[in-house]
Amino acid sequence: MRKPIVAGNWKMHGTLESARSLAAEVAAAAGSTTGVEVVVIPPFVHLHAVRNALGESAVQLGAQDVSPREEGAHTGEVSTRMLRDIGCRYVLCGHSERRQYQAESNELVAQKFMAARRAGLLPVLCVGESFEERERGETEQVLRAQLDPVLRLGGPATFEKALLAYEPRWAIGTGKTASPEQAQDVHRFLRSEVAAFSATIADLLPVLYGGSVKAANAAELFSQPDVDGGLIGGASLIATEFMGIVAAAAGRT
Repeated sequence: MRKPIVAGNWKMHGTLESARSLAAEVAAAAGSTTGVEVVVIPPFVHLHAVRNALGESAVQLGAQDVSPREEGAHTGEVSTRMLRDIGCRYVLCGHSERRQYQAESNELVAQKFMAARRAGLLPVLCVGESFEERERGETEQVLRAQLDPVLRLGGPATFEKALLAYEPRWAIGTGKTASPEQAQDVHRFLRSEVAAFSATIADLLPVLYGGSVKAANAAELFSQPDVDGGLIGGASLIATEFMGIVAAAAGRT
């Protein structure tokens, strides 16, 4: 059975003190939850403080983005080695907000994904469609276009130590959530795309759902056979709400 994973993406929120406090609360609460991999993903400038606040807890640290380059004259970029040095285990690649607002292409996202894999980080490939694309019946076409560059660069083996996260853009920060059945349909499709190359890798691949997940709807979403946890946005900024989602994932095991 795939281990449930719940990752909290704090996006561009918080102060140094609030980041420390939130991390400490999550670390303390996570000690009573077993069977779930819990990850917090703060802004770059808070990574060091959050790592210290997590202490010896089992909560893992992740980063919101990474450069495809190892080093050099790339002002403002953060390399895989820097992320590993500071204690990161996970990194998001191609979050919908970066695709939409920073115009990151599918090819650039694939390069970031491969750089993370080479460095021994666990990349989380984020994929998802807009409301207009869903209305036009283009969901699978869009997701395939986002997956294919990674499969071309690294083949199916690149997903052996990686994750997928389905985050429909129309459900992020809008209060709208894909129904459990909608989420399951897309997660099943994503897994089938990888299974076309390797059924074994596809079966072990964690596929997370992200899009207005809350403690109140998490259990129903996580009950779906191909929904292996969540990439949580706004709800991860409140420790009790976030840990309610973690508890829902724990109930799946």
